Amino acid sequence: MKTFCGRANPTTGALDWVEESEEYDYHQEIARSSYADMLHDTDRNQKYYAGIRAAVARVKARGEKATVLDIGTGTGLLSMMALTAGADFCYAVEVFKPMAEAAKCIVEKNGFSDRMKIINKHSTEVTLGPDGDMQTRANILVTELFDTELIGEGALPSYEHAHQNLVQEGCEAVPHRATVYSQLVESELLWSWGQLQPVMVEGARLAPPPAVTQCAGAHSVCDIQLSQVSPEQFTPLGPLCTMFSLDFSKPVSSAPQSHTSHFPARVSGRAQVVLSWWDIDMDPEGSIVCSMAPSWTYPQPKAAPWRDHWMQSVYFLPTERSVVEGEELSLTVIHDDYSLWYGLQTDSQQVGLKETPLCRPCCTCHAHLVWNRPRFGELNDGRRTESYVRALRSVLDVDSVCLSVSDGSLLPVFAHMLGAKKVFGLESSRMSKRVIEQVLEANSMKGGVELLEIRADQLSSNDLGGQQISVLMGEPYYSTSLLPWHSLFFWYCRTALAKLLRPGAAILPRSATLHAAAVEFQDLWRIRAPCGTCEGFDVSPMDQMVQRSLDFRESREAEPHPLWEYPCRALTLPTAVMTFDFTQCVPEQPINAQGCFPFVRSGSCHGVAIWMEYQLTEEVTISMGLSGDVGEQGACEWSRHRKQGVYFFPSPRQSVGEDGGGGKVSYSFTFEPSSGDISMEFNVVSDSA
Repeated sequence: MKTFCGRANPTTGALDWVEESEEYDYHQEIARSSYADMLHDTDRNQKYYAGIRAAVARVKARGEKATVLDIGTGTGLLSMMALTAGADFCYAVEVFKPMAEAAKCIVEKNGFSDRMKIINKHSTEVTLGPDGDMQTRANILVTELFDTELIGEGALPSYEHAHQNLVQEGCEAVPHRATVYSQLVESELLWSWGQLQPVMVEGARLAPPPAVTQCAGAHSVCDIQLSQVSPEQFTPLGPLCTMFSLDFSKPVSSAPQSHTSHFPARVSGRAQVVLSWWDIDMDPEGSIVCSMAPSWTYPQPKAAPWRDHWMQSVYFLPTERSVVEGEELSLTVIHDDYSLWYGLQTDSQQVGLKETPLCRPCCTCHAHLVWNRPRFGELNDGRRTESYVRALRSVLDVDSVCLSVSDGSLLPVFAHMLGAKKVFGLESSRMSKRVIEQVLEANSMKGGVELLEIRADQLSSNDLGGQQISVLMGEPYYSTSLLPWHSLFFWYCRTALAKLLRPGAAILPRSATLHAAAVEFQDLWRIRAPCGTCEGFDVSPMDQMVQRSLDFRESREAEPHPLWEYPCRALTLPTAVMTFDFTQCVPEQPINAQGCFPFVRSGSCHGVAIWMEYQLTEEVTISMGLSGDVGEQGACEWSRHRKQGVYFFPSPRQSVGEDGGGGKVSYSFTFEPSSGDISMEFNVVSDSA
């Protein structure tokens, strides 16, 4: 059955009513899942297996039958490990119905159906007793309920319920415990993602509003591949602290708790950011450890396991604090049942005061709700600001009437500072409008920019006081954009505003170019590669399930990834594949582009990276993809501010030949103006084909 669904189109800005299969969301969930990534995580799998074997052996040594409860079983892998290790029976709980059905197929295919029961429920709904889902309490508890923040997927409530209702007192747990580690650091790079910094515009200082700098921000974790942040880009102010541990073999509480670590400051500096990760001990002795530590903590960084389902966490302190070498500091973490947040106190702050619980950070300035972490970094990028100011200076004069079409943008403020006669700014929401108003007020520019909370296609000459626009500008940045071409919304706005433009009006950016390059990923390919077998178990039904969902639609689409976190090598030269001329209106007919990228380096081609570059003026170009030249061996440096598009090949290990003689990637792009979509197709072609 199909149904009509209303969806806001991020490219055209229109509310599209599209006919979708009732299975659309189901397939989206599976296609974007990280099941393959987890199964490719050999370090995780082997350590779980070792921990499970040890737990079963301990139960058997006591002369007991081994009954396992596996919460969040996924493919059923951990339960099959337990049965292979000698467990007598497994209750495997999986709330996601498609995954539970795949697990049944996998369990049957591997011959464990008679000793394993798949329960398609949330673990807190599982019943116990002769007529219940479980006949008896389990004496081994196996789980994989963790996320980058450890507890963000509801691990604590699930463990709490399991101990109260589903497992025996003193049960064996795999993992046995989890420990959270944190380190206080100073980092100009990371702090730029948390707070708006002063911006220099041709020597003039644009100050951030006090409401923003004094705001504690949002408490949500910033999860990243911290291995890609060089130790040179931060300064540790204290040791790596063991903040708290959770023993999963005992009753666990989901009530809020706080933990404090005391230490002297190692060096003087600005306390800004907390880096955090965790590890899990698979056995009580702590001899089987699975660590989420970034690669630079390893003696041999290249030996560190890679995973995307568990990364590392960055937390921003509510306010930046100066600390002095040797000063006694107290770093406190508080967690509720789903999230963590941090605070820092010094000895001088604690004199005569009792330690009080830290309130959950809550944004009061709106900026942390309007701008995400990469967006803060983008606004704080001085080189980027300089490029926009240089481009604006080249098109502005004292009679300029400017209109900015971007979300939460400082461009209209820049235009006012550069002397434009009149500046208007379109804002998509009341919150983003308020944020820019605060910037203007903080810099005594109130009234310098007229902000309008209105859509471009609804703007009239009356809204502009009868004036025509001489400079239409955009970064372009829109909060709803995910893929590079979603920013073509600027083009649709430009088209809607055509009658309000002066003849010869300057359009900034004047055009955009879609670029692409075939790449070999160091690790990211794992998230789409079929598994086949995992630790000796046939999990191909899971591969087939994921492929069916990809074939539903996703296999012909690119997906967004911040490629600075995922190293890759360019196997072809970066190529401009399609150009969009913003000085003209959106055409009525589709734009098509075909061609090929010859391979210039040998390697394994996993897919194609796609990004946008904006030609602000004839002299100034801004890239949202590559931020420098490709290295001799193909190494790529990517912008940290925007996500790029990645098109994965169905077979991610396609081999290519020697440099310059190993075939090519043929491509076909089509931009459909009516929908704003870009469809694409790629094929690897050998020279002999």
